[in-house]
Amino acid sequence: MHFLLKPKWRSLLLQRVDTQNSEHLLLSLYSTVPSNQVSHELKELCKVVSSTIGGLDDLELSLNQFTGSLSSSLVTQVIDSSKHEAPTRRLLRFFLWSCKNLSASLEDKDYNHAIRVFAEKKDHTAMNILVSDLRKEGRVMETQSFGVLVETLVKLGREDEALGIFKNLEKFKCVQDSVTVSAIVSALCAKGHARRAEGVVNHHKDKISGVELCIYRSLIYGWSMQENVKAARKIIKEMKSAGFMPDLFCYNTFLRGLCERNLKRNPSGLVPEALNVMMEMRSCRIAPTSISYNILLSCLGRTRRVKESCLVLEQMKKSSCAPDWVSYYLVARVLYLSGRFGKGNKIVDEMIEEGLIPDCKFYYDLIGILCGVERVNFALELFERMKRSSLGGYGPVYDVLIPKVCRGGDFVKGRELWDEAMVMGLTLSCSSNVLDPSITEVFQPRRKPTEGCLGSTTPSIKARVKKTVIEVDKKKKSKKKKNKKNPASR
Repeated sequence: MHFLLKPKWRSLLLQRVDTQNSEHLLLSLYSTVPSNQVSHELKELCKVVSSTIGGLDDLELSLNQFTGSLSSSLVTQVIDSSKHEAPTRRLLRFFLWSCKNLSASLEDKDYNHAIRVFAEKKDHTAMNILVSDLRKEGRVMETQSFGVLVETLVKLGREDEALGIFKNLEKFKCVQDSVTVSAIVSALCAKGHARRAEGVVNHHKDKISGVELCIYRSLIYGWSMQENVKAARKIIKEMKSAGFMPDLFCYNTFLRGLCERNLKRNPSGLVPEALNVMMEMRSCRIAPTSISYNILLSCLGRTRRVKESCLVLEQMKKSSCAPDWVSYYLVARVLYLSGRFGKGNKIVDEMIEEGLIPDCKFYYDLIGILCGVERVNFALELFERMKRSSLGGYGPVYDVLIPKVCRGGDFVKGRELWDEAMVMGLTLSCSSNVLDPSITEVFQPRRKPTEGCLGSTTPSIKARVKKTVIEVDKKKKSKKKKNKKNPASR
């Protein structure tokens, strides 16, 4: 059931199923045909299908010259072997040619397998042709094929077509049950079509018994993608009233939608509203994790709310939820971007003292930011911390730092970094020419006077000064007139 909601799980399960199927097919082939003959026929067909010479008609002429014994299992093997190399149009022509030559020998499972392959390749035309043929020939569409098919159609922006297939499932000899309802709801919500998914659920409430939690989770995800906090909150209330307690996934998904909405509409409400959700989680005996806090920290960083980011990190340290390296990265990032380089270095040192080992991307991104804001000295310090941690993967950093320091005029440091990389045996993408002062142009920043500079005498500033002087003179004159009219008031 869960593979219908999570694409990663689905692909893993599909991989296992396909592997098992291919094993069974190979066993059945080996039991009837010599292995040398099978491998020869398979290689011959794969070579023809994967060839880039000639058009589709030439492909069919080549296939007509095939003299071996064609079987449904061999067709499936050729598609599996060639799907990553051959263009989908050639695969489709091969499959249609096989259908003509095998006719009744081609089973429903072979058709379903081909549909799944073309769905994974996101070839809408091929999918449409095979689904149409499947329906005309009265074949059975498997539940797994339906799930992969509707997910691909929704990803391609054809949700109407996906809903059309779901409404007419009986024409494909596939039943509308809890699995197919979960599949269409999950596919729609994954792309934010929560309203349409909710319509499907309302029309098939009698068919979702046993998968209610999966349905609720999908709907919360769909509404949160649209940042519709009110609708997502309504689903959570419905869950509780139906006797299903929201889990960590539900609350984290809701929290993401809430923070994304506040990021655009109410940045000052980011922290208080997120902390209220975390309090609600604790009341339901669900402890917020570092992922929950990182959702908040990410939004705070994007709106450059430095003080609040630091306070949230401190709160994490004091609570039972210890920050991970992503938490430290998000805070250090916003500190560097806002020019607080000393504080940013301190945060990185704290992370190292806590014994957390970050991913290489931690250093890649922060060093890139420091180079971007022209703080190469701090970038070099951070690189020294990276080397002390013995993470490896230093090549990309040398590729950034060597040209940067040379364009800044420090060719001695550039040479030093280059020699370090050579000693480590690294292959750099930057050229050694960058170390030559006669080739590399040194960047010398020059300040150009702008209209807003105090030293400039632009017409706009003169006009503003003149206007101010006139206004002051008018006020003085009006004050003198009032004093002359009312001498007794003095």
